Amino acid sequence: MESESVTTPFGRRPMSLALLLKQRRGEAMAAGTTRNKWKLFRSVCEARAGLGVTDRALTVLDALLSFYPEDELSSEKGLVVFPSNTQLSLRARGMAAATLRRHLAVLVEAGLISRKDSPNGKRYVRRGRAGGIDEAYGFSLAPLLARASEIEATAAGIAADRQMLRATKERLTICRRDIAKLIAAAVEEAVPGAWERVSSLFHALLERIPKAATLKNLPPLLEELETLRLSIINTLESHEKMQMASTSESQFERHIQNSNPESLSESEPGLETEQAARRDDQPRAGLESHEQGRRGDGGQGWRAVRTDAGRLKSFPLGTVLQACPDIVDYGPGGAIGSWRDLMTAAATVGAMLRVGLPAYEEACAVMGPENAATVMACILQRGGCITSAGGYLRDLTRRAGRGEFALGPMLMALLRAKDPPLGKAS
Repeated sequence: MESESVTTPFGRRPMSLALLLKQRRGEAMAAGTTRNKWKLFRSVCEARAGLGVTDRALTVLDALLSFYPEDELSSEKGLVVFPSNTQLSLRARGMAAATLRRHLAVLVEAGLISRKDSPNGKRYVRRGRAGGIDEAYGFSLAPLLARASEIEATAAGIAADRQMLRATKERLTICRRDIAKLIAAAVEEAVPGAWERVSSLFHALLERIPKAATLKNLPPLLEELETLRLSIINTLESHEKMQMASTSESQFERHIQNSNPESLSESEPGLETEQAARRDDQPRAGLESHEQGRRGDGGQGWRAVRTDAGRLKSFPLGTVLQACPDIVDYGPGGAIGSWRDLMTAAATVGAMLRVGLPAYEEACAVMGPENAATVMACILQRGGCITSAGGYLRDLTRRAGRGEFALGPMLMALLRAKDPPLGKAS
């Protein structure tokens, strides 16, 4: 191994403290340190900007490494190469002598190589009797090997930054495309919104895209564009949800109207009872039904009284809600103020309990939509005791069709479960 003594420059080149420190740093490396010289050279090329060397200086370093006889740089072996100016110029792609000297100085200044000058300034090697190298004068690659970990870390950081910058540019390109097409779709579909203002803001952001993109100036702009894209998506999704809700409500209204053509408005209980009386085969019963409807609750939630098979006696809405309070949470806005609200909540609960639409429509046709909604409220209230809500509803519908089912006992049982009689207490 070459001598570790400090070597001062030959000729008129002055010695400096910085040069001394660089020589010592090149010698201060862990024993057994090795690197593949060409892999290390690629790391130097990657970290070129951080090391402060030019591409022409890298050409000279490439030429110097080619004079090292092995692929592995090792701290245990001599790291001095001693090519003549002529040979070094040839391997440096024919670089002129003056240019060669200038870039050698750049490599020394960057701390990648150091000079080990002979007494006369020539580059040569002194060999022993066995043919081994006793002393060599030329350029030492020890600083390069000593800084291998630093150089590799710098190269890895630069590569990661480059990859991140490329990914950021890709995201920005996709975001630009998304915003442009989303705005076009919103305008074409006539979605309500200040789309002219949004478009102006979008173009203002595009004008701020720098020509020389870096990881400092690009991410903030990308964040603004992604925020704008998210705002547009939220607006479009809100519009779509409103459209779907409007369609669902329209379909539900048609379902309620078609489920029982004989069901009339809540504001005309007397008229509904009168029509039911006309269909009654017994004039006396029809008259009584008509009289009960005419003397009804004055529009306080009572429905028509139906006494023949399949037509259930209804109860006040307040009684239904008192017996089945859980249904209230599924009403529009979390409240139920009318039979229509109850029917809406019943449809929601039916879907939640996986009651098939045909089963619910059949219940509406047999019992009437108000009574079917009441049954659904009872099923929800007794949910822990019913395994299959759909099967239970179909069974009640069949029993109602045969005149074997009445709502009263079911509602009364739920009311008693809430407020047990005091006489029963022990």
